[in-house]
Amino acid sequence: MVVRGALRSARWRYAFVTGLLASVSALPVRAATDTATADAAAQGSGVAVQEVIVTATKREENLQSVPISVQALTPAILSQHQVSSSDDYIKLLPSVSFQSFGPGQSQIYFRGITSGGDGLHIGSEPATGVYVDEVPLTTIANGVDLHIYDMARVEALSGPQGTLFGASSLSGTLRLITNQPDTSHFSAGVDAQVDGFTDGGPGGEVEGFVNLPINEKVAIRLVAFDDHEGGYIDNVFKTRVFNLDPGSDPATGDTLTVNNSRFIKNDFNPVDTYGGRAALKLDLDDNWSFTPDVIYQHQKADGNFLVNPKLGDLKVADFSPDVNVDDWYLASMTIRGKIANWDVLYAGGWFARSVLNRADYSYYSVAYDAAGLTSYVTFPTAAGGFLDPDQQFNSFDAYTKQSHEFRVSSPGDQPIRFLGGVFYERQTDLTTSNYVIPGLATSLSSSLAVPTAGDDIFYKHLNRIDRDFALFGELAWDIRPNLTLTLGGRYFTADNSLLGFSGFSSNATDPTTCFASTAITQVPCVNVNADVKESGETHKVNLSWKIEPQVMVYATYSTGFRPGGINRPVRGIFEPPYKADTVDNYELGWKTTWLDGALRFNGAIFDEEWHGVQYALSPPGAAGVTIIDNAGDARSYGLEGDVAWRPTQGLTLSASGTVLHAALTQTFCNFDSTGAPTGCAPKGTRLPVQPNYKVNASARYEFMVHDFRSFVEGDLGAQGESTSALFTADEAALGPTAPFATFDLSAGFGRDNWNFSLFAQNLFNDRGVLSKNTDCVVSICGGFPLDYLTKPRFIGAKISAKFD
Repeated sequence: MVVRGALRSARWRYAFVTGLLASVSALPVRAATDTATADAAAQGSGVAVQEVIVTATKREENLQSVPISVQALTPAILSQHQVSSSDDYIKLLPSVSFQSFGPGQSQIYFRGITSGGDGLHIGSEPATGVYVDEVPLTTIANGVDLHIYDMARVEALSGPQGTLFGASSLSGTLRLITNQPDTSHFSAGVDAQVDGFTDGGPGGEVEGFVNLPINEKVAIRLVAFDDHEGGYIDNVFKTRVFNLDPGSDPATGDTLTVNNSRFIKNDFNPVDTYGGRAALKLDLDDNWSFTPDVIYQHQKADGNFLVNPKLGDLKVADFSPDVNVDDWYLASMTIRGKIANWDVLYAGGWFARSVLNRADYSYYSVAYDAAGLTSYVTFPTAAGGFLDPDQQFNSFDAYTKQSHEFRVSSPGDQPIRFLGGVFYERQTDLTTSNYVIPGLATSLSSSLAVPTAGDDIFYKHLNRIDRDFALFGELAWDIRPNLTLTLGGRYFTADNSLLGFSGFSSNATDPTTCFASTAITQVPCVNVNADVKESGETHKVNLSWKIEPQVMVYATYSTGFRPGGINRPVRGIFEPPYKADTVDNYELGWKTTWLDGALRFNGAIFDEEWHGVQYALSPPGAAGVTIIDNAGDARSYGLEGDVAWRPTQGLTLSASGTVLHAALTQTFCNFDSTGAPTGCAPKGTRLPVQPNYKVNASARYEFMVHDFRSFVEGDLGAQGESTSALFTADEAALGPTAPFATFDLSAGFGRDNWNFSLFAQNLFNDRGVLSKNTDCVVSICGGFPLDYLTKPRFIGAKISAKFD
């Protein structure tokens, strides 16, 4: 468990970052000047597109030789687009979509494999796997938002990757590859940036790294970052009038008037992120190396990142404090070696994360009041008044995760190649959620307060444990020098358990469904205690053909798997567990290079069949409490591709895009307790969240002005409409998002070891809606949608220096 407050003090924060940057700035410049000059000369010697090395198949290979759909964001691309967060790099990945409530509160998907209902702490495992180097960082509920700095690349592997990357890679895998310690030479860098939103507050960041060879066998790499992002959303004043139970207060006409004056504030959603990384590399001999690594990050996001379009531009009206504090570390160890001429690797990781979230939940009360259900907002006090019925949401999650992978691989230059291994993972989430009406426990409605849970009208305290074990392998056979067949498979077992309490006061006082237990504390009783075990396999067949040395085509059939799980009781009854869902992927792709390396064009046509879609819903009579159901089958098919072209020296043109259609292939309905359907999504209903197209285009021109390396770059991002919910009635309440486009502009110059740049993101200040959300389930809060937007115009200046 992460110790809250560890490494959080301002003294540590600034001493560590400033100390590292001060040491870097004092370094000699001569070697860096020579290196920069050499790099410039190399870049000017031709117009070939940059070669990219990836590890998507758990071997180092040229991107153009890997017969799967991979998009790689290199250090140059990450720097040129000022990428520092998941929002930034997802914008550059057309096959990727996401649903978010703010920093550290996102779920990501590939190729439209999303039902729009993930992100629940006691719901489905993520549909997308996330790795940092060799270690999985996929977490229950919301993904980690790792600050992007000193990265070797970001790899996006589209389609199910169940053979090599396991159960959470149903839709794809995202890999964040860090720069490793290097024993061959010293290097260091420092970056400083001032920025701000033209419609919000100022910000800035400072980052630095140093690679220190201790001797010819030992090196250490240290990284530190500190980022403040200004807010841009205003929490504005609002008055609400609730209708009380008839006869409750004749003097006011049975109404209660409240306002949020205590919480109004402009630009109330700033974000502070700081942390660092330390990695040590020890070469034991010519064949074996040992690399321990520790990453720590603390992030505090104030305010709400959803806006209410009915209140005006970039405005919301919250009636309680909003904050998300995300504190985590990842300790990993990688051992690489050789036995004879086979490569051997062990990668182990220990991850711990604590998340404190406080959010406005008042629209739950507003929605019930609007529906005429006055009992949901009438809470009399002993003093003769009434409680403010606006609910507050507080949650705390303590995550842990340990993972171990051991694998071997045969020599990569042989006509028959094998890679295989064993994997084990155990992750936990001790989750607590409080749905609070302040003063409830001491009011005349105290019977509605959950026993032992203070003012909670609904309380959840559960311990979730997910365990995975797998054996995996891939065999590649060069049938001919230019024709390769690859077969892969993975056998796995999953064992998931859930223990604790979830419910209202009525659930806590029902002795037929809630029982005393010493297995878990901080609960009035236990009404959830179940375990689900599964086993199965995923497989892959791939045939690749190099028609010419620079032209490859391939065909792939692959499968993905996500385990089932346990539902909590709702409507006073135990709900059955939900089953696993699977994906069958059919893909035709190509990797091509033309014009002596100046033009690269890659792409794929895909057709994915999604079986047993896991979907979060609230059954009628469940008061908004969600469960997971299997919604039947769906299909996603489309085209994705990317092109990079250097027509002349200094000019680089690039574009990437995805066009797809994802929809149900059979009707799915919600049912009441009698089995009667209460809402349906007919066959052909589009899956939510993923836009029907998403494209990026970039033009960058590099040139010399006297002795200064200079550049100017323009970037266009556009996406089509997306639906917001699966059920017809829910989608009618929320409505689709509209197509939009944004444009970024940057320019800069540099000399020797330093560079300076100016940039503007979303130059024309467009308000693109990335997703539509509600505070509670759409069936209740659908009349009060909130939008997650692209960030408004963001401008800044950055200076950086590198030392070698």
